[in-house]
Amino acid sequence: MDEKNNKMEKIVSLCKRRGFVFQGSEIYGGLAGIFDYGPLGVELRNNIKQYFWQKFIIEREDVYGIGAAILMPEKVWEASGHTELFTDPLVECKICHERVRADQPEAIVEHEKIHKNEKKKVEWTEATTFNLLVGSKLGASEKTATQVYLRGEITQGAHVNFKNILDSMRPKIPFGIGQIGKAFRNEITPRDFLFRQREFEQMELQYYIKPNEVEGKKQYEYWKQFAFDWYLGLGFKKENLRFRQHTLDERAHYAKDAWDIEYNTPFGGWKEAWGIHHRADWDLKRHSEYSKIDMSYYDEGTKEKFIPWDIECSGGVDRAFLFVLLEAYREDELGKEKRVYLKLSPKMAPVKIAVFPLLKNKLALVEKAREVYKNLKKEFGAVEFDDNGNIGKRYRRQDEIGTPFCITIDFDTLEKKEGVTVRNRDTGKQERISEKDLISYLKEKFT
Repeated sequence: MDEKNNKMEKIVSLCKRRGFVFQGSEIYGGLAGIFDYGPLGVELRNNIKQYFWQKFIIEREDVYGIGAAILMPEKVWEASGHTELFTDPLVECKICHERVRADQPEAIVEHEKIHKNEKKKVEWTEATTFNLLVGSKLGASEKTATQVYLRGEITQGAHVNFKNILDSMRPKIPFGIGQIGKAFRNEITPRDFLFRQREFEQMELQYYIKPNEVEGKKQYEYWKQFAFDWYLGLGFKKENLRFRQHTLDERAHYAKDAWDIEYNTPFGGWKEAWGIHHRADWDLKRHSEYSKIDMSYYDEGTKEKFIPWDIECSGGVDRAFLFVLLEAYREDELGKEKRVYLKLSPKMAPVKIAVFPLLKNKLALVEKAREVYKNLKKEFGAVEFDDNGNIGKRYRRQDEIGTPFCITIDFDTLEKKEGVTVRNRDTGKQERISEKDLISYLKEKFT
């Protein structure tokens, strides 16, 4: 196995071993493309979402946050074009009747290897289109039940609430609607761990502007760079990210222009991390037509009435989670011992600080460590008390989950009042810091 694919396997193993990610319903054999997040995974995931919300919504005066429902009527998806155009090409193996995506040659090759080992030659059916929307029915009676869909993207939640935001918040154009939420796609071949799933979470901004080519170009370039800088803020090296423009034949049906921010993965090279799409007036115009509700904007200043254009910033929470782990994963030698650690930025780390008593069977040490732990938890929140195993094993565990700082309470803390030992995750270096200076010392490290 090559080193790059080995790294992906190590990440998957670490995620289960340390409580980041578990296979969904694993005790029943699991579901392909479905994953559950463990205690540490939930924290890292929440940190990513909070960072999005902070930068795209809270810090801006021109963006309004919403939380749209997952279930939406069939008419929404007819208007958006998804019932007709939200498809992937599908081929079926004539031997075992398994279906794979025709545009994923790696999936086809992988499947053919299975039958090659069985000394069988694979033949495939002609490619057909397969709609990715996940449908359901609402209502007690089969005859009167309403056809609904679990949303294939969270985007439409912003567009169908466009008029509600206009009426309730009275925004001045340009303005945006931001949200985070679950989406569902009946992927033919979910693969690459968290990269391609059937249930996932998205972070999106729909930014509405005047329908003007000059304004459109300016806003589009602004949001491309804004999204790129946000991704860098997760702790990525610039050389591991790049922009790529969609070719005309790969653009979505709604896109006037489309660019991706891609991450250089170990499992397949450059892969999409984030999309910036110029959706123009596709969505609002279509919803005006299908709902018979006027989705236009009236500009009080210019006395103009128009349907705005939309610049979309859209990224997957789960993909960001996976890429953050891949970017942070390190192996080195520390003190002549091999170790694994996650070099997470402090704002992403699920545990910011771990507090240890040097010995777990010395009551005075444990009590003092508990006191320090409680004080730090009030200030920093994500603080862990750890007395499991010897001190070296505790350091290794905290390194592996990405904890930036470990604090040890020893006999010098109690007897000589010489403060506590603070250990740096990345360097392994230790400093003695007085108790009264500890919070300010750590705050400075986290800025």
